[in-house]
Amino acid sequence: MKMRHYVAVALLAAGLLPGTPAQAGRACEDKPLTAQMVERSMELAAKTWTALESQYQQDGTQVVILARMGQDLSQYKQRYSHVGMVYRSVDDTGAPVWRVLHKLNQCGTSEAGVYRQGLGEFTLDDLWRYEVAWVVPTPAVQARLLALIGDPSKSLKMHAKPYNMLSYPWATRYQQSNQWVLESIAEAMDADVANREQAQAWLKLKGYQPAVLEIGALTRLGARMTKANIAFDDHPNEKRYSDRIETITADSLFAWLKRAGMAGAPVTLRLDK
Repeated sequence: MKMRHYVAVALLAAGLLPGTPAQAGRACEDKPLTAQMVERSMELAAKTWTALESQYQQDGTQVVILARMGQDLSQYKQRYSHVGMVYRSVDDTGAPVWRVLHKLNQCGTSEAGVYRQGLGEFTLDDLWRYEVAWVVPTPAVQARLLALIGDPSKSLKMHAKPYNMLSYPWATRYQQSNQWVLESIAEAMDADVANREQAQAWLKLKGYQPAVLEIGALTRLGARMTKANIAFDDHPNEKRYSDRIETITADSLFAWLKRAGMAGAPVTLRLDK
């Protein structure tokens, strides 16, 4: 068996991978995983599982918003690159499991899908740094999110297949991963939100503020010409031509949830090395 199969077996035994394949949702790898990468990813997933389960035992937490450091975004003053909704469930034997519901771009193409995965798959993604962070929503928010997560029709209502890593927060031409989470939160919190336009209107009303990235014209041109999953044509011209690209980041999502009184401050977990 190849190393990837050994890893899958080990993670399944630890309850960190789902029992059904989700490989289609992973990004295509530019380089093979090394034994050290696998070991570190498994360690991070296992420690995250332990921390979340401990939180559940203490106060009943069943849903968190989890972020990972998949890229180095320090030049844009951002720390985390990708978020998912993590929820507690039980497997066929009654043992506790923590699953991730998140949106993933398919191999750098212009399309994406929503997947349910284990914590092991969430961290087994060639991370920039072996660090995750999560916020714990209030019990009322958790209850609404659980209702959405448990209903496939609700959890996919805000999903749009056309993907753009830097999609504009107040447009519907594309959708990036963090945007799907944010718009799904709006759907969960307001029963009158039935589409993406209404979700965005609700988010504006509730004071969400996107991150503003400074990206020059040459960088934008190079990215658009070489990356199928990056576009800028949904951004207003006055902002785009002034090198101000507004988009939804994990950091801005965390900040808004805390500011809106919907979740606490981020909890960080990183490996020492």
